[in-house]
Amino acid sequence: MNIKNRRFKIVKRTIVVLSIIVLLLIHFFVPRLITEIRNPVVSLIKRNKPVEVGFTTTNQEILRKKLFIPSFDGIKLSAHLTYASAKTPKSTIILLHGIRSSKTHFLELSAFLSENGYNSVAIDLRAHGESEGQFCTFGVAEKKDIKSVIDYLIEKENFENIGIWGQSLGGAVALQAMGFDQRIKFGIIESTFTDFKTIVNDYFDLHAGFSFKPFSDYLANRAARIADFDADDAHPIKYCENIDQPILIVHGNKDKRIDVSYGKANFSKLKSANKAFLEINNATHLNVWEVGGDKYFSRVIEFLNKN
Repeated sequence: MNIKNRRFKIVKRTIVVLSIIVLLLIHFFVPRLITEIRNPVVSLIKRNKPVEVGFTTTNQEILRKKLFIPSFDGIKLSAHLTYASAKTPKSTIILLHGIRSSKTHFLELSAFLSENGYNSVAIDLRAHGESEGQFCTFGVAEKKDIKSVIDYLIEKENFENIGIWGQSLGGAVALQAMGFDQRIKFGIIESTFTDFKTIVNDYFDLHAGFSFKPFSDYLANRAARIADFDADDAHPIKYCENIDQPILIVHGNKDKRIDVSYGKANFSKLKSANKAFLEINNATHLNVWEVGGDKYFSRVIEFLNKN
């Protein structure tokens, strides 16, 4: 065997070995980056920037306490309950953050709501912040978690009129929760998607520069199997058809992570007769509050006071 043939065989074997390694990574590791929130690799490469707020609060003292609420499957969910400054609160609002964020994102918002007469409960979604759990299920388990939270608030805190406010992933969870549990009286949904498989494809395109839906669907299905949930049930737009509660859908028209068309699609499927769509001009995925500013929050308080 001459040297040329020997080198060719070595190169061929190397390509085969590398191909096998890549396929193993795609099958076993890459899907975990989608659902495993505390994955150390994601922690190294993914840093959520703090979201700017578009409102100010006074310096009055806010009464707040920490809760650990048992979920439907026995994990502990960490939450901050912030009481309304008024003696008679108007209602209680569950606050749900985006992916790889936490309840601390809502510290200023909860103070703002308190000053306007609302209790609020900011939750660390499962596998986030101080809550237990390993995987995010994009609303499949989380909507049942919210039911447990509502049970707790009614039984332990004697709260009755309960609404929900979710951003991005939290918005997707909120839509599914509203369609699942009619005890949620109203909702504010910011910058969320229509279904899990579509957003996996979009994020693959955003980060890789190209998309191939059969491949992204494979990753989505594989991720769902690892995290033990039905990928086809992580489908906020499907739950919109069950929502007849008052609802405000909000989306920035410069959002490159989750296109504004998804917000409009969710809105079109809502059963509710009391619904409104608010498009924030020039807002991206992370700065709806900052760009919307006082005008936006005045609109939110108007919606809350009516409902």
